[in-house]
Amino acid sequence: MESFIYTASPGRVIFGSGSLSKLPEELEREGRQAALILSTSFQAGEAEKVRDLIGSRAVGIFTEAAMHTPADTTERALAVAQNLKADSIVSVGGGSTIGLGKAISIRTGLLHICIPTTYAGSERDPKIFPSIVIYDVNLTTTLPQSHSATSGVNAIAHAVEALYAPDTNPIIKLLAKEGVRALAASLLVIVKDGSDLEARSKALYGAWLCGLCLGSTAMSLHHKLCHTVGGSFDLPHAETHTILLPHTIAYNNPAVPEAMRDLAEVLPESNGDAIEGLNALLNQLRVERALKTFGMKEEDVDKAAAIAMENRYSNPREVDQEKLRELIRRAWAGEPAKTDL
Repeated sequence: MESFIYTASPGRVIFGSGSLSKLPEELEREGRQAALILSTSFQAGEAEKVRDLIGSRAVGIFTEAAMHTPADTTERALAVAQNLKADSIVSVGGGSTIGLGKAISIRTGLLHICIPTTYAGSERDPKIFPSIVIYDVNLTTTLPQSHSATSGVNAIAHAVEALYAPDTNPIIKLLAKEGVRALAASLLVIVKDGSDLEARSKALYGAWLCGLCLGSTAMSLHHKLCHTVGGSFDLPHAETHTILLPHTIAYNNPAVPEAMRDLAEVLPESNGDAIEGLNALLNQLRVERALKTFGMKEEDVDKAAAIAMENRYSNPREVDQEKLRELIRRAWAGEPAKTDL
């Protein structure tokens, strides 16, 4: 067997239906008396429920979390935390809220408790792990079916890149394959019946595993492109991941045959071809496939390719700017992914 190094992700995970009820005792266990609750404006209701649950241990709610964690939003949240003398942060929501919680925690050292309500896996970002993550399937039942699909594919992207990461290992590959298998199967059910709790629970489990992959290995071309395209042109995070994923996999396909076999093994209707399996999954999930739908202009394609080439990063196949430009153009136009680049 090959030699490898595996570092387990730190943190405490509480998983299960109704597990949000454990939050008060978790705060007590950590000796925290002044939690600041974070959310977006759209999830202010969930933040209020958390406040009511923990009672006097809540010192306030900040509901201005936004996509890509704007610096001015972080500064305002920091000021609120300091003014209220918060000793902990509780973020309830998706990547925007959890990203804000991480930004505050890394600057202040405050205890960060994440309560994810999507499948994106942002709570496992390697830059800073939260101390506690509470996965309660009941909080995901109101996630729209269309958003569930793109959020789940976002999580799948973490596992895909972990399969061919330079620092991957047999443990991570097991987590990645199980995560993709669980998400692919459950998302197909959720888009037909968003109230199916068993499918919702399985999707949350898969997202957790895929998030562990994100936090344990180096990400490559796909994540680099998503950050470049999404951040530079203000595109929705999960949708950008969903659109780009088949194209980035197709680009790296020649360099990672083992990873492609592993991926094909866990995707339904793959017929032994990972790209075919992913395309079939996305078609059945009825997700949008073109970046232009979300406001990216054709003249932005060259700019995106140039920005993506600015900083070196690990990737199993050398990245060529002209080929990268064509990859982005195909994603912009919503064309099928091809392995001819």
